[in-house]
Amino acid sequence: MKKAPSTEEQIDSIVDLALAEDLGHGDITTEALIPPNLAGKASILAKERGILAGIEVARKVFRRVDPSLKMEVLLQDGAKVKPGDTVAIISGRVASILKAERTALNFLQRLSGIASQTARYVARTKGLGASITDTRKTTPGLRALEKLAVRLGGGRNHRLHLGDGILIKDNHLAALRALGMSLKDIVAKARRSAPQGMPIEVEVDTAQEAMEAAEAGADIIMLDNMSPEEMRRVLSSLSGQVKTEASGGITLANVRQAAASGVNFISVGALTHSVKALDISLEFDPQAFKLANPEEPLISR
Repeated sequence: MKKAPSTEEQIDSIVDLALAEDLGHGDITTEALIPPNLAGKASILAKERGILAGIEVARKVFRRVDPSLKMEVLLQDGAKVKPGDTVAIISGRVASILKAERTALNFLQRLSGIASQTARYVARTKGLGASITDTRKTTPGLRALEKLAVRLGGGRNHRLHLGDGILIKDNHLAALRALGMSLKDIVAKARRSAPQGMPIEVEVDTAQEAMEAAEAGADIIMLDNMSPEEMRRVLSSLSGQVKTEASGGITLANVRQAAASGVNFISVGALTHSVKALDISLEFDPQAFKLANPEEPLISR
């Protein structure tokens, strides 16, 4: 069986794909107008409040485009930013900075948006004991980065991929019940097939199904699209037998109510599937442009 790529390898591949998408046919504007020996300095600036995520990915982008570029990181991933904060300074060939700019900012803006949104959910549930988790509702191909951004915002990752845990959802149940299997049979079959020690999670829609899942031996019960009142009733009946997760329809407006029901986890698809990018820009220092002698290095090291 082929070994799965490491997170770092996944990120490198994502960066390469993004650059190929934007730069694969060259940068006709920059190549037509900007002298190759023009050096300069640009700052990456935050334009609104949030949590920074993706600065090391941005560094990879600039280095991939031109290894001679120098990037000074002033604020690390996970830092709180506000309008006017300088996140990083990039020095070197102006043409290279321009070619890398949009791809680097795309990563920074989206990942910082995810981290910032996650931090809002975490803040809303402070003191109630429920962990905010993400889902697999991620941008295709960007999961490793988006899951990282959730962690930087203070959230937890649910499943990184389909091999990362057993979650028996409604369509699994429908298919197996059509074969005559009970929920107890299904959980037992999953237990026999799962790696030793791996928890079994079951999605339920009603209080009765939650009790059946607990009696069947589930380790975690996902309460799908239940109101906070319904969740409280279910948790009262379960009496702490199993861990519980609230899922479906969770928003900033109702997440604290969901947490107050007593669930252990709250999964929020909106952390990744429809997040607003954080406003971050790149601006050149107009005093720092310099036409370098072709025989001299562009940037003094």
